[in-house]
This record gives sequence, structure tokens and C-alpha cells, in this order.
Amino acid sequence: MKNPLSYFAVALLSSLMSFFIFQALFSQDAVLSSSEEHAAAQLVNEPAPVRVNTSPARAYPDNSVDFRMVSKSVTPSVVNVTALNSAGYRASSGSGVVLSSDGYIVTNHHVIENSAKVEITLSDKRELIAKVVGFDLNTDLALLKIEARNLLPAQYGNSDQVEVGEWVLAVGNPFNLTSTVTAGIVSAKARNINILGNAYAIESFIQTDAVVNPGNSGGALVNTRGELIGINTAIITERGGYEGYSFAIPANLVKKVVEDIRQFGSVRRAILGVQIQEVDGVMASRLGLPSATGAYISRVYPSSSAESAGLLFGDVITTINDVAISSMPELQEQVGRYRPGDLISLEYYRSGKKYRRDNVKLKAIEASSAMTD
Repeated sequence: MKNPLSYFAVALLSSLMSFFIFQALFSQDAVLSSSEEHAAAQLVNEPAPVRVNTSPARAYPDNSVDFRMVSKSVTPSVVNVTALNSAGYRASSGSGVVLSSDGYIVTNHHVIENSAKVEITLSDKRELIAKVVGFDLNTDLALLKIEARNLLPAQYGNSDQVEVGEWVLAVGNPFNLTSTVTAGIVSAKARNINILGNAYAIESFIQTDAVVNPGNSGGALVNTRGELIGINTAIITERGGYEGYSFAIPANLVKKVVEDIRQFGSVRRAILGVQIQEVDGVMASRLGLPSATGAYISRVYPSSSAESAGLLFGDVITTINDVAISSMPELQEQVGRYRPGDLISLEYYRSGKKYRRDNVKLKAIEASSAMTD
């Protein structure tokens, strides 16, 4: 007969072994389950744990720029423009930019087109009636005048020096939300979107991704120094609102148009007298050009400035007054800044060789703008 103590010892030993085996299996299952849950989370794109940045926060995209100060300096120079029809109802509305302390304001022509009366609301809420001094269909610009004193005018910047990638602010009145400021970067320069449709239209827009919506037309595009570098004019959209593509008329062109209207009552527009097209890589290779830039002359008009300068079909213009010409819009913009009788210098390629012509006298086209009674 076996000793009962031996049975007890065997039973105790078996229990202990079962306990340790269970513990080992349970721990392994727990580790496997944790790994499987982690893998599933990655498959459904669940965000990884956030890595905390202990460095000081950056309040602005560029530490050297205080958008608050720029906004404060610019918003007093931007006004609300309301066009009323003959019945006194609002036909359209947009924005404008004060250019002089005595009340000259620039806006887009399409904002005040066919208006019977134009009302201006200043940043301090004063409401005044504006006179339409003149407008230019080829740039979609209009000059207004209100009877006021001691206004804060915007300061012109040099739009030629604007670079792709730099920060800009758009200031205007989208959807009649007064003094709205948005920020973005310059996305491209000398952009032609074929929106004006006139034979002598100048479309050399500054493209930005600053938020611009209906009501921003005629408002200011400024750089980080608060200088006016463009007049916001158009957007590309499929839904009627902002989709990331906004376009502004360069300030250097705006300045010329405004000065012409103030001085002459209409825009004195000069042309070179050529039909041009873009240069692509195939054309550049065929013509022996160093790069696919410039404006290709596909026709020289008789008795034009171009003909007098000796330009020929097939020439490629690369500079106007030592300003590089990379595309058709850039050529149109540069020539459009001059008046009939002005002398310019230009460089061009012909049969793979570079030439220069100085003292090319520009000629006029028919009046491209109108003056109100």
C-alpha cells in the first residue's frame, strides 16, 4: 500500500507545473495580441503617437514677418466698392485701394461696369459717392475719385521684384465681409488665363494661393512690407468660390494705367506691332536658343515699330530694356508700360545668334480706354 503523502506530493507538483505553464502561455498570447492590434491600427492609417516639439512655437510662417503689423498698415487703405443700378439696387460689389490722400481709388472695371452710381465705404465706415474718372478695358482697371482728405494711401512696391514662393497678403471685402485679410505665397508670375478677351488685353497676372473670393476684386495684394504689388482681379474656380488659384494685376502696370488716366483722361497705349507665341523645348532646339524662353515672332505688321527696328518672322525677343522676357505675357506687360513715342531697347535671337536694337520708337494703337462725361 502506497503512502498517502506521496500522492499529495505528486498532486502538488502537478498543480505547480500547470500554473507556471498557464502563466507562460497567457503572457505570450498577451504580447501577440498587442502586436496584432498595432498592425491593424497601421493598416487603417490610425495616426502614430504625436511627437511633442519642446522648441519655442513659431507664431508666423516667417519669424521675420509680423502679419499683424502688415494688416494694420494696409487695411485703412482698402475700401468697399458698391455699384448701384439705375433703380438704386446693388448691381455688384468689390474692393478698391486708396492711392492718394485726396481720394483717388483704383478698382477693377468689372466691379463698376454698367453702374449708375458708385458708393465707397471707407475703413472707418464713412460712406461717400465716387466719380468714375476713367477705365481701361485691356487691363480691367478703373480709377475712381471721392471728395475726401487725409486718407491713408497704399504705397507701391516693385512687382518686377516679386519672387515665386514669397509671402503675400490679400486684403479686401469678400462677400461684403469688410477688411478681410488672408495670407498665401506667390505661386507663379506672368500668368495668362484668357479672361479679358480683348484684342490688346494684357494678362500677366501674379498668381497666388491667398484666399480670394467674390468681393475681393479690386482689393490689394501686398508683400510682407505692406507694399502694394498687385490688384486682385480673378480666380479660377469650378464651384464659384476659392479653390487655390488667385490672380492679381502687377502693381507696375497698375501704376502706369492710373497715371495715364489721371494725366490724359485715357490710357496712352503703345505696341511693338508683332504677333507672338510661346517658345517650347522643340522650338528652342530648332532655333538654337540657349533655353525655352522668350517670345517667338510669328508675324510682323507693316509700318509697325517692329518692322522699323528690322525684326523678322522667326525672331525670338528675350529682353525689353534689359528686363528678361520669358513668355508672351511678360512681353505684353513690359511693352504695355510704355507710351507712344517712348524709346526702348530689345534683344532677340535670329538663327541661333543674339542681336540687340536700341532706340526702337513705339507707336500707338487706337484708344483702349474710355472717359465718362
